[in-house]
Amino acid sequence: MNIPKRSINIGGEIFEVPDLTRLFGRGIWGILGILVLLWLLSGFYIVDAAEQGVVRRFGSFTRITSPGIHWHIPFPIEVVNKPKVKQVKRTEIGFRTVDPGPPARYADRKNESLMLTGNLNIVDIDMIVQYRILDPVKFLFNVRDLESTVRLAAEAALRQVIGQREIDEALTTGKGLIQADAKDQLQSILDTYDSGITVIQVQLQGVHPPDAVIDAFKDVASAKEDQHKMVNQAQGYQNDVIPRTRGEAAKMVKEAEAWAFERVTKADGDAQNFSNVLREYRKAKNVTRIRLYIETMEEILPGVQKYILKSDKNGNLMNIMGMPGSMGSGGGK
Repeated sequence: MNIPKRSINIGGEIFEVPDLTRLFGRGIWGILGILVLLWLLSGFYIVDAAEQGVVRRFGSFTRITSPGIHWHIPFPIEVVNKPKVKQVKRTEIGFRTVDPGPPARYADRKNESLMLTGNLNIVDIDMIVQYRILDPVKFLFNVRDLESTVRLAAEAALRQVIGQREIDEALTTGKGLIQADAKDQLQSILDTYDSGITVIQVQLQGVHPPDAVIDAFKDVASAKEDQHKMVNQAQGYQNDVIPRTRGEAAKMVKEAEAWAFERVTKADGDAQNFSNVLREYRKAKNVTRIRLYIETMEEILPGVQKYILKSDKNGNLMNIMGMPGSMGSGGGK
């Protein structure tokens, strides 16, 4: 290394000594150059796939950068924040996770979980809210302590929704509607704050009466289950008896209609037959009278041999002695 030197006169003699001014002058500029180069290199940064880069110049937002390698004017002129816009965050209402486990351990927060329903009953509710960053600029600049803000807003939204429901709805069939309404209400509050947050899911973890009255609520629930069971049994009996009775009634009506049709048809036939007989009778009264007499005798004395006798003018029936089978002819029947 060539060190610059200078000549000095000491007691009439000339000495060459290092020129410190020139030596350190060059070194300072070199050091400054290296420092400037390192400072410029420090402006390179990498944005991951799940992040977005938010560049601030003297604290004011300038631009958003996508995933990849980028450069910005180094600190203190520009600063880069890289919020994880695809990461799903969660906040807990009514409890806190002490140890994720397994087994997991939780701590209750009664000041958050105890709420008043629409029919003035107290219910203990735990809830989880899942959300992610939708607008990184609003997320960074519009709301301070966003996690606490989301928790308080979620608690307020849930209290408002529960205050519009009765306790039976919250304990049994209304949980799905409560979750949906709480999500909409929370999103509305966060949009009012212009927070840049989108709510993904609101899930009720536990809904139950306070510990002091939980046994009484269990008794009431058991009684209601018995009531529903008895109602269902009665409805089943009703559904069995009524259709069967209606079927039997319809059968009896059909049988009566068939009997009536048969009787009317038979009566019509008899009347038609009588009309026909009457008409023939009027044409030949004696012949018709004899025919009716013979048919009647055939009906009341079936299987008996019968003889038709014609008497004389005086009504003498003595000629019966000459009939086949009579005592006078030697035969008997």
